[in-house]
Amino acid sequence: MSILNQLFNRGVFGTKCKTCVSLAISRIKLLQNKRDVQLKHMRKEIAQFLQAGQEAIARIRVEHVIREQNIWAAYEILELFCEFVLARVPIIESQRECPSELREAIASIIFAAPRCSDVPDLLQIKNLFTTKYGKEFVLAVSELRPDSGVNRTIIEKLSVSAPAPEVKLKVLNSIAQEYNLEWNSSNTEAEFSKKHEDLLGGSKQGCAGVGLSQAPNKQGSFKSSPSNGAQSIMPTNTKQESQHLQAPSASSNAPFLGTNEIEPSIKRYDAVPVSDAKRETRPQSTEILEKAQVAIASAERATAAARAAAELVNVKFGSLKLEEGKSSQR
Repeated sequence: MSILNQLFNRGVFGTKCKTCVSLAISRIKLLQNKRDVQLKHMRKEIAQFLQAGQEAIARIRVEHVIREQNIWAAYEILELFCEFVLARVPIIESQRECPSELREAIASIIFAAPRCSDVPDLLQIKNLFTTKYGKEFVLAVSELRPDSGVNRTIIEKLSVSAPAPEVKLKVLNSIAQEYNLEWNSSNTEAEFSKKHEDLLGGSKQGCAGVGLSQAPNKQGSFKSSPSNGAQSIMPTNTKQESQHLQAPSASSNAPFLGTNEIEPSIKRYDAVPVSDAKRETRPQSTEILEKAQVAIASAERATAAARAAAELVNVKFGSLKLEEGKSSQR
C-alpha cells in the first residue's frame, strides 16, 4: 500500500506543480505587459515635472518608478525560474531531496511567493514544495540562511528599502535623456547629497535662533514674579520702574489682565534695546493703571448705588409698617 500511495502522491504532485507553474508563467507575462505600460506613463509624467521645474515632485515620483522597475526585473527572473522548474517536474517528482541544479530556482520562487501578491499561484507552488521538502527547508529560505540558495538579484529587487540617491539621480538623468530634456541636475544632486543629520542640524539651528532671541541676557532678562496669585513678566532691570504693573487683587472687581496684554511688551523688549524699552514701559504702565482705576471706581459707584437702594427700601418698608399699625389701632 505504501508503494501505491507514493506513486499516487507523485502523480498528484506532478500534476499540481505543472498546473500552478503554468498559471504563474501566464500571469507573470500579463503583469509584465501591464507594468510596462504603467512604467512608460510614469516616466512620461516625471519628464513633464522636470520640464515644468517641479523637481521636488519628480524626486518623490522617481522612487515609485524604481520600485516598479525592480518588480518588473524580479518577475522577469521568476518567469525564467518557473519555466526551468516546469521543464524539470519529472526530476523533482522522482527525488525526495531538492536537486542541487534546481535549488536556486525553487528557493527563489519560495522566497518571492509572499512578496509578489499579484501572482497568487506562487503561494500554491510554495505550499507544494513545503509539503514535499518540509517546513525546515522553507524556513531556511524565508530567513535567507547561508545555504538557502536564493538568487541575489531577487533579494535586491524585492527589497522594501528606499533606493539610494545615486540610483534615483541615474533614473532621473535617463528619463531626461529619453525625452530630450535640457535638465540641470545640480539642484537635485545637492538635495540628494544632504544627509539626515544635516536636515536635523538645520532644524536645530532654527530652534537655536529662536532661543537666542528669547534667551536672558545681562541687559534685559525676564522672570516671573507672583503677585496676589497672578504672574507678571517684567525685565529685571526695569523692575523698579514697573512695580505698579501688577495684576489687581482677587478681592477687587477690576478686570484681570490676560497674557494678550502682556505679550506685546515682551516682544518689544526682544526687538528693541533696553533704553527704548524703558521709554515704552512708562506710557504702557500708565494706561494699565488708568484702566484699573476706572474699573475700581465703577465698582465703588455700583456698591454705593446698591447701598442707597437698600436704604431706600428699608425706609419705605418701615413707613408702610407704621401706617399699618395706625390703621389697626383705629
